[in-house]
Amino acid sequence: MNLAYRHHKMTEEEYLQAELLADIRHEYIDGEVYAMAGTKKNHNIIAVNMLSLLQQHLRGKSCQPYASDIKVKVNKNFFYPDVMVDCSEDDNEYFTENPTIIVEVLSKSTRQYDKTLKREQYLKIPTLQEYILIEQDFVDIEIQRRSNGWQSEHFYLDDPVQIPAIGLETTVSQIYYRVKNEDMEEWLLKQEESE
Repeated sequence: MNLAYRHHKMTEEEYLQAELLADIRHEYIDGEVYAMAGTKKNHNIIAVNMLSLLQQHLRGKSCQPYASDIKVKVNKNFFYPDVMVDCSEDDNEYFTENPTIIVEVLSKSTRQYDKTLKREQYLKIPTLQEYILIEQDFVDIEIQRRSNGWQSEHFYLDDPVQIPAIGLETTVSQIYYRVKNEDMEEWLLKQEESE
């Protein structure tokens, strides 16, 4: 998501109280409050696809997937990941400090923010096992895993995707199901021609 504009400084308590009453979501970084801008359809489709895959896979298990309305707290900062999985017993109703997986859907306006500031903050979380970045304008899924020293792995169409932290196996095409971008259109055309 975009960071649209900045407000004055607030304490953490003031931010949490204000966020309960706000019409739009805000992230809290170093005492500053930033409004979140809206998203495109592709962004939403990818986030819903990921949430659906995670929800179905985790049914009956202790891990819980969350959509973008639940915050993650990193030190004194608060962010709204597009999707996350929490396998802890954290009972806070508005945020978690213990995510196992965080997913961000990228766009031109958010790519740098998600790959720099957010990545730097998220990788400090002791419970985090996988950070997943999904492009919406073209097909590319980048996964960083604690188990391999946070080295980036990239996945493209026709690739299988493993998320070992929760034992999920899926495919790039399932994550991009119904997404309309040039890569998907070309891939769908090839699928039709091969039938």
